[in-house]
Amino acid sequence: MNLNLYIANKIRKGEITGKKLSGPIITVATIGIALGVTVMILSLAIGTGFKREIRNKIIGFGAHIQVVNYDYNSSLETNPIERDADFVEQLQAIPGIKKIQEFAVKPGLLKTENNIQGVVIKGIGHDFDWDFFNQIIIEGENPDVTQKKTSNDIIISRTLSQLLGLKVGDKVPTYFFKDKIRARNFKISAIYDSSLPEFDKVFIFADIRHIIKLNNWEDNQITGYEITLDKFEQTNELAHQVDIMAASKISPDGGLLRTTTILQQQPQMFGWLGLLDMNVAIILTLVVLVAGFNMISGLLIIILERTAMIGILKALGKQNHDIRRVFMYLATFIIAKGVIIGNIIGISICLLQQHFGIISLDPENYYLSTVPIYLNPLHLIYLNIGTILVSYLMMIAPSYLATKITPVEAIRFD
Repeated sequence: MNLNLYIANKIRKGEITGKKLSGPIITVATIGIALGVTVMILSLAIGTGFKREIRNKIIGFGAHIQVVNYDYNSSLETNPIERDADFVEQLQAIPGIKKIQEFAVKPGLLKTENNIQGVVIKGIGHDFDWDFFNQIIIEGENPDVTQKKTSNDIIISRTLSQLLGLKVGDKVPTYFFKDKIRARNFKISAIYDSSLPEFDKVFIFADIRHIIKLNNWEDNQITGYEITLDKFEQTNELAHQVDIMAASKISPDGGLLRTTTILQQQPQMFGWLGLLDMNVAIILTLVVLVAGFNMISGLLIIILERTAMIGILKALGKQNHDIRRVFMYLATFIIAKGVIIGNIIGISICLLQQHFGIISLDPENYYLSTVPIYLNPLHLIYLNIGTILVSYLMMIAPSYLATKITPVEAIRFD
């Protein structure tokens, strides 16, 4: 039988006679660890969830990677590239690429009787990925851009519908300016709400064939290709591969291609999201330190309370390393119980919020209607291992206090 483990277990259960501070101290220390783990799980899940939700919304408007004309034109009046089925097939063969779709953009003006609003019309075609928009469409139906006849249906945001007093089914005159003024009379088929005002105030979506005609392009010309990836973390790596392939393509008129990533298109947004990682890291560090110091103080009090017991054990021949092991075992009991309870509470709260959206947010301030949650099993494993390791290491120094107590001092103390 492991005598050191046996003594530690007896102290934990309060079955050793003497002062009765061990029970409350152990309870307080366990609660401290449990609360710390709960807060860390919530901080990590919410921080990661918020970052993922905002990032996915940004990508929903522009994909991970775009292949466009090599002109570095900063205007919304873009120069076209030619459709290239062979090039698309080569891109689709790259591992990690999920979807490739055509797009075209053009600035314009929406005009009603009382209001006028500048917008960017994004042309979408039969290959458009509706997964993102199916999540944010709040009214109406998606336009059918797969028919032979060009569709006059468009999707606008709730922000624009409120600004212009429009609803599903309304027709809205739209004007375009280049060499001359051109007009189109679109019909609103659906309204979306991404809660990102930077995009909702600007983007409407229409049949790509309208953009091609308005720009006087050939039928085989588009603004470029949007490439969606399986994993956001692969953006820079795959963009480099796509860029190498694009650089080898030269159109009949001598035009070249270039790639641009969503990170390059929206540096401010992703820079802001990057700050969330720092905030989460600071919170996790502070919580671990607070929980650790709580454990240190608790263990010191237990050691002082058990001074007489330590003296008796030493008088019976117990070595210093055995005494230390008793209190390290006790610390292990406390840490393990606290971590288990913290995980149960933290994960339960996360699952409740994830499935029922109990805690809501103001979309105008937070860009989301509910507190987002993302539970990554790997994150939880790292979090628990780190918490246990740091807490255990912080217990080593206090355990040495027990080795400084001599039998004579212990008896006198008692």
